[in-house]
Amino acid sequence: MGLPGHRRTSSDKRRRASHFALKATHVTVDPKTGAAHLPHHPAPGATEYRGIPIHIKGRDRKLQKLLKKPSGSTTEKPEKT
Repeated sequence: MGLPGHRRTSSDKRRRASHFALKATHVTVDPKTGAAHLPHHPAPGATEYRGIPIHIKGRDRKLQKLLKKPSGSTTEKPEKT
């Protein structure tokens, strides 16, 4: 069975909490599109990374669905008089 711990002093608490600070994230800029992204990750919406084509699962299906979708609404609501 564990023993009761010692009281955490204010200096111990501050020393422990010194690691809790948030660090700034580093971002890089895509040379082709100018979009900001994390290092070693492709930019959002990119089709290639460092000259290598990338495949994102479901992207082709979403594009086909958007192309098939009619531009206007087909069902019109009757006006109330």
